[in-house]
Amino acid sequence: MAFGLVRAVARVPRAVWDAGVLHPVRPDRALRMPFQFVRYGATPGTVEAMSALRFPDRTALLDDRGSLTHAELERRVAVLATALRSRVEESDRVGVLCRNHRGFVEAVLAVSRLGNDVVLLNTDFSAPQLGEVAAREGVGVLVHDQEFDAVVDESGYTGLRVHAWRDDPDGKHVSVDDLLATTIAEPFKPSRTSRVIVMTSGTTGTPKGARHDLGVGMLLPAAITHMMRVPLRSGAPIAVGPPLFHLLGMAYCFAGLGLGMPLVLTRRFDAARLLRLMDEHGAEALVAVPIMLARLLDVPDGPRPASLKAVVCGGAALQPHLASRFMDAFGDVLINIYGATETGWATIATPADLRAAPGTVGKPSLGLTIKILDEDGAELPQGEIGEIYTGGGLRFTGYTGGGTKQVRDGLTGSGDLGHFDADGRLFVDGRADDMIVSGGENVFPGEVEELLGAHPDVAEVTVRGVDDDAFGQRLAAWIVRRDGASLTADAVKDHVRDHLARYKVPRDVHFVEDLPRTSTGKVKSRALTP
Repeated sequence: MAFGLVRAVARVPRAVWDAGVLHPVRPDRALRMPFQFVRYGATPGTVEAMSALRFPDRTALLDDRGSLTHAELERRVAVLATALRSRVEESDRVGVLCRNHRGFVEAVLAVSRLGNDVVLLNTDFSAPQLGEVAAREGVGVLVHDQEFDAVVDESGYTGLRVHAWRDDPDGKHVSVDDLLATTIAEPFKPSRTSRVIVMTSGTTGTPKGARHDLGVGMLLPAAITHMMRVPLRSGAPIAVGPPLFHLLGMAYCFAGLGLGMPLVLTRRFDAARLLRLMDEHGAEALVAVPIMLARLLDVPDGPRPASLKAVVCGGAALQPHLASRFMDAFGDVLINIYGATETGWATIATPADLRAAPGTVGKPSLGLTIKILDEDGAELPQGEIGEIYTGGGLRFTGYTGGGTKQVRDGLTGSGDLGHFDADGRLFVDGRADDMIVSGGENVFPGEVEELLGAHPDVAEVTVRGVDDDAFGQRLAAWIVRRDGASLTADAVKDHVRDHLARYKVPRDVHFVEDLPRTSTGKVKSRALTP
């Protein structure tokens, strides 16, 4: 396995080395690096163990408690793994319920070195959701922030609890810092390779855990594509805005650690503060979901960090008008990534793609197959809309609670509808279950949502189908007006009627103070009242 890793790295294109992403390692440390892979396998723990050899004195992360070098992080993780080893049964999974800070990172790294599976839990979970997921996933130890004490108490969870972050020093559960202060690290080789279980978004029900089989052969093509299209530089700070329990945040957290990029983390997203931190630390990259881009644009007189070279957006649909506004303000640094918890990232749109074809999610990654299929599984020609199926990259092996995605000829269904343009760029037209049939016509809410989102009086909007006795379904829109705007429902309908077919005009228009969103920025459709 180690020699396979060496051969794989040897095939990395010259452009990747020239970009400063990879560089020579001191010979004595280079000899030790493959043994980390042999010891832990393809896990986050391996990534940081290698980085501690490559960049011991380089800053690994900066959070609300200050900074840690890779050497300091490595010592803390080794001690925490030793402390947890005596408290975790071999069959236990360890849940992590934390905001974006060192405690999250340390917990995932430490547990992955023990060989136990890590379950990343959503900080927005209600008590019943948390209890259901913890029981279903077999969580025997829960590492969580002190602020979630009440939720965990009410969830019915009865296993061991460890505080990752405390606001009150007199917490009723042992903390990570307590364990670090009373434990001496001991070497350990796990009997199995740990897996990280990421929850699906769960906007329409209790989230499910997605399982993957990982290996160098699967990850390398996607990694090379990313390095060639996204200008990340080893040693350059990267700010990670999305929750680390989400696939987008987690992927860039550990990619940043692996590349020796100091992680800039904040427990809660605050647009004005994040802009200041990026400016202060000279961040060259930012990871965000679309609503975060909108919040950054709304900061009055906020700094536009001159150091910023790449803003990676994903996790939800990036509307064309928002992409254009952001690049007009911050420069052509925006990159749109499309993927799913089950299948990983599938396409990457560069700034040039977004300027040439606003709304695109880009071209497929190397080694990844994407096809647009109809309901019968037949491939559709360029320009026609069907379900997006992907193959290659991460291999999705099913949900932890049972079930899987539909698979056709080795390709996994995404549940998204999309099409390709003449240049091979993919466009996502909406979720398959979002499309409605109104009076016999197929209607995609996303098209109406994009039109209204570009209106100067609209701050936020979401559009979806609701039941209709006469037409089967009809469109309804929920709109947050911009400050001072006096937009009316009739004006909204007239605007849509002037630009789209009459059957696409929302019959219901609701003006609201804000849209209910998940922690990853997706609108909670079930929380909207027709």
